[in-house]
Amino acid sequence: MKQTGSSSELVRLSKRMSELGLCSRREADEWIERGWVRVDGEVVSELGSKVLPHQRITVDRQASAQQARLVTVLLNKPVGFVSGQAEDGYKPAVTLVTPENRWKEDKTPLQFHPAQLRSLVPAGRLDIDSVGLLVLTQDGRVAKHLIGQDSTIEKEYLVRVQYTRGGRLPESDLRLLNHGLSLDGRKLQPAKVKWQNEDQLSFVLKEGRKRQIRRMCEAVGLKVTGLKRVRIGRVLLGDLPAGQWRYLRADEQF
Repeated sequence: MKQTGSSSELVRLSKRMSELGLCSRREADEWIERGWVRVDGEVVSELGSKVLPHQRITVDRQASAQQARLVTVLLNKPVGFVSGQAEDGYKPAVTLVTPENRWKEDKTPLQFHPAQLRSLVPAGRLDIDSVGLLVLTQDGRVAKHLIGQDSTIEKEYLVRVQYTRGGRLPESDLRLLNHGLSLDGRKLQPAKVKWQNEDQLSFVLKEGRKRQIRRMCEAVGLKVTGLKRVRIGRVLLGDLPAGQWRYLRADEQF
């Protein structure tokens, strides 16, 4: 394919497709190989092809149809399961996605099929000792929306705590939890932290640094004794039982 303009402006086609929100980079590579991608009306089927930012990228209907079949699963992760790859003898959460564990109240018309487990990956993580809402998806657009670099999706957690310094957490430290703490030398984004009852806090975050809530609490003398994610964006954990899952409904959006 003929290219014009400065080579410094060229970007990999798969990366550009991801930036435009068309699909994930992995999906883009698959579609390119299958001849489903056109640049300025011309089929591009060579992996690693580069484009200029102004060039028009379109995908064939086969790609859109394949994308429509991708599933997103909501799981209430129990303690003792890791979010991603198996580690230290612990099973990954995706092993809970079986027909037997599907929530009986799931009203979506989708039928479970083992092919839905292919490339079903967590969009975000929950520590092994944390519970609650975990999103697993085949759709790269969903993953990017939830955990992409520019994501501003809120995640809400209920956190049971014990204060280790005697008395009660000072208001000044509660303000620090909301804004002012740093982890690993980087300032944290503003959070929304408030008491739910005498031993439980609500945390609403827009970022997800490793063990962030536990480390935030530790910084002000709080010991976390329980952590549950109850919301991601506009999607609630609701009554979904621990260890069970359901499909994201067509009318639900994060």
